[in-house]
Amino acid sequence: MNQNFLKKASGISMIVFPFMLLTGFLMHPDILSLKITETVAELVRNFHHQPLFHVGHLIVFAAVPFIIIAVTGLILIETGKGSRWIIYGGIAAVTGAVILAGDKGALCIVLSAFNTLPEHEFQIIEPALRTILQRKGLLSLFILLPLLPLGAAAQLIGIIRAGKIRKIIGLTGIIGLLLLNNPDIEIISSAGAVLMCICYLPLGIKMFKGDIE
Repeated sequence: MNQNFLKKASGISMIVFPFMLLTGFLMHPDILSLKITETVAELVRNFHHQPLFHVGHLIVFAAVPFIIIAVTGLILIETGKGSRWIIYGGIAAVTGAVILAGDKGALCIVLSAFNTLPEHEFQIIEPALRTILQRKGLLSLFILLPLLPLGAAAQLIGIIRAGKIRKIIGLTGIIGLLLLNNPDIEIISSAGAVLMCICYLPLGIKMFKGDIE
C-alpha cells in the first residue's frame, strides 16, 4: 500500500467525516435545547421511541474509521517544524476516536437494546440507565473523549505552521473542533461540525489531488 493511496484515502475521509458528524448531531431529537442531560428522565425522553436519536448516534459511530484514516494520513505530509504537532496530535486524536467509538456504542447500541423492551419491563431499568448516565465503571474512560478534538486541533496547528493551508481556514477548523468539547449540547456541536466542514473539505480535496506533499 503506497503513500499516494493512503493520502487519497485520507483526503476522502477528511471530506466525509465532518459531514457525518454534522448529520448525526442534527438528528438529535432535542437539537435546539441548551440543557445538559442530567437525569434518567431526560435521557429516556431523548432516546425512548426516538429512532432518529439512534440513527444519529450510529452515523457518528460509523464516522470513527474515517476519522482515524484522516488524522493518520496527515502524518505523511512533509511539515518540517509542524511535524511534532501533527504526530503527537494524531496519536491523541486516534486515542480519542477509539473512545468515541466506545461512547457511541454505549449510547447507541446498548440504549437501542433497552428500547426494544416491553413498556412494563422498560420501567424497571432506571438503575441501569443511571449507571450509564453517570459513567460508572469503565465508562469513566469516556473522560478521555476530548483527546479527539484537541489532537485534531493540534494537527491543524502543525499544518498551519508548515504553510500547507491558509491560516483562516485552519483557525476555522480549530474553533470548530474546540466547540465539540461541550457537555453534549447538540446545537453547539453542530455549529462546530459546520466549521469543521469549512476547513476539512478544502484540505481533504488538496490531499486527494496530491496538492499537499
